[in-house]
Parts: sequence; C-alpha cells; structure tokens
Amino acid sequence: MIKYSKMMIAVLLLLQIACKSTKNTTANDERGDHPRERGEGQKDISQMFAQMDINKDGKLSKTEVKGPIANDFAKIDSDSDGHITLSEMEKAPKPQKGQRGPRKN
Repeated sequence: MIKYSKMMIAVLLLLQIACKSTKNTTANDERGDHPRERGEGQKDISQMFAQMDINKDGKLSKTEVKGPIANDFAKIDSDSDGHITLSEMEKAPKPQKGQRGPRKN
C-alpha cells in the first residue's frame, strides 16, 4: 500500500508540474523567466523519477509507472529496452493540455 501511495504521489506531482508549466508558459516567456531556462524543471523531474524508482536501480520499469507515463511508456522508452532512464524521462514529450485520460474516482 505504501508503494502504491508513493507512486500515486509521483504521478500527481508529474501532472501538477505539467499543468503548472503549461499555465505559466506564456507569462514566463514574456518575462524571459521560464523555469527550464533557470534549470528548475530538471530538478523536479529528477525528484519525481527517484520517487517512482521503487527498486532504486536507476531506471523505471512498466511496473513502477502509472498514469500518463505508463500510457506513453513506449514513446518515452526511446531505446526500446523496456526501461525508462532519467535521460529518457527528461527528453520525453510533455503532456499537452486536454490529453489527460478520464479521471477515475
């Protein structure tokens, strides 16, 4: 149950980061103050990745990911080795507004 909770927190953080990034892109670009330009986005991805990496092997398997990452696993796993590395996660396309799946209650 604890592992599931940690994964859910990580997925929620990813969604929050994606939503926040999309919401603030225009305002930040106008000011020239985009988080990626300051290097803050990478830290968030690293933290999220570490939280999802349950067995701490430095890569994510399909059993370690849920939600949008699980849905796009093949796209993110660019070398098709069955695992997502931090580098692959950093290069992954970010979810676009309205691409989230239906909410499950």
